[in-house]
Amino acid sequence: MRSARVARRTNETDVTVSLGLDGTGQAAIATGIGFLDHMLELFARHALVDLEVKVTGDLHVDQHHTAEDAGIALGEALAKALGDKRGIVRYASLDLPMDEALTRVAIDVSGRPFLVFRVEFPTEKVGTFDTELVREFFQAFATKAGVTLHVETLYGQNSHHIAESCFKGLARALRRAVAVDPREGERVPSTKGSL
Repeated sequence: MRSARVARRTNETDVTVSLGLDGTGQAAIATGIGFLDHMLELFARHALVDLEVKVTGDLHVDQHHTAEDAGIALGEALAKALGDKRGIVRYASLDLPMDEALTRVAIDVSGRPFLVFRVEFPTEKVGTFDTELVREFFQAFATKAGVTLHVETLYGQNSHHIAESCFKGLARALRRAVAVDPREGERVPSTKGSL
């Protein structure tokens, strides 16, 4: 079972993440931010990973540290669960529709962290959630997971739908990229021999 548990504690947040890559989409999420909980629950379901996330953060300041540190811990858990990445597919991309919004996500589980995030939100908030924190979460996740990640919303009018298409797109692309390819066997999917 490819799984990992990560605990991260700072003066701003206390985060624990448990991730099982070969799961069924079960989620237990409690970040203190309702919208982020919703995004992580649908991420688990569409990635078919089992995910537990618990965050106690300085929400009296704002939601930034909680969202960013959740992304950091999830990225660390993914990197740990994948180990040396033997036998995985590695690359995946797709277009993810969410009502009027369409987002393209491409991922390379490369060991090289990089984010291209071309997403514009028509509103600054969804409920109480700052939409600019979607990018912060994705940046933290890509950096700590060691993945090259491109996210581009081609069009959309509703900020909730745009954010949801980003998280679902990441989930579905990641699900494909970390899948075990029986033709790879025990090889690392790189001519270099390591990722």
